[in-house]
Amino acid sequence: MSLAPPIIYIAITNHGFGHTTRTAAISAEIQRRLPDALLIMVTTAPRWLLEAYIPGDFIHRPRGFDIGVVQSDSLTMDKEATLEKLKEIRRQQNRIIASEVSFIKQNRVSLILADIPPLATQIAKAAGIPCWMVSNFGWDFIYRDWGGEFFDIADWIAECFSDCDRLFRLPLNEPMSAFPNVTAAILILKHLYCSQSV
Repeated sequence: MSLAPPIIYIAITNHGFGHTTRTAAISAEIQRRLPDALLIMVTTAPRWLLEAYIPGDFIHRPRGFDIGVVQSDSLTMDKEATLEKLKEIRRQQNRIIASEVSFIKQNRVSLILADIPPLATQIAKAAGIPCWMVSNFGWDFIYRDWGGEFFDIADWIAECFSDCDRLFRLPLNEPMSAFPNVTAAILILKHLYCSQSV
């Protein structure tokens, strides 16, 4: 009796294309090493961008579970709009989680790999599957420095991150202290290489 191929739900933050290209490169390497794996790319990034990095088949599920930072251009941050969007995501989190858990169970997903949307951990927890994350920073780190109402948002995000089963922490990182299990990792030429657990 052979094992069913793994089905991996790969959630990517909705802030810019940097997270998308990094995670797409990691996804391509997963596909190379596990050619039978089914990748479900969960992001609002355009399919053409994913296809530029991932040579094989994948499912594109256009969903967003975070906002990153609302910007009017590449340099101008709109903190007020960012705060309002984050509050809305927090208010809607139970509906978002329920919808994704239903999808995950219907598709027999065995792992969530996320480039840092905090709700990915809660989706995984509710679905009863592990959540691994990969990044060099968490949104709690960014928002905490903004003060005011962002403190509460940063605490909520850190609480979500505390349910992550494994963080692959990339170079040029902040401490990422909300994560209980951290593995230091480096990226070399689109390949993810892991060192021992930290």
